[in-house]
Amino acid sequence: LDDRIKAKFDGVKQAALKESIRKQFCQLSGGPCVYDGETMRNSHAQLALTKADFNALVEDLQAAMDEQQVPFTVQNKLLALLAPMHRDIITK
Repeated sequence: LDDRIKAKFDGVKQAALKESIRKQFCQLSGGPCVYDGETMRNSHAQLALTKADFNALVEDLQAAMDEQQVPFTVQNKLLALLAPMHRDIITK
């Protein structure tokens, strides 16, 4: 995990988080998946996340997509779908 934000994930089951993110990305991109997890507002409310925390995660997502050779245009489309969530995620 990214040293800048790994403390924010203390106590989080990584496999469950990965599956939740996968479902959410799949649903957002028009796939057949249904995200049935907690709302972004509720799941991040107590984490005191800053804009820097949010940006670090976005950078990590971009690096992961680069590693998987996801085309840049596709990355931008996915990040554009995720961008509005910042209002519910950044709490500090």
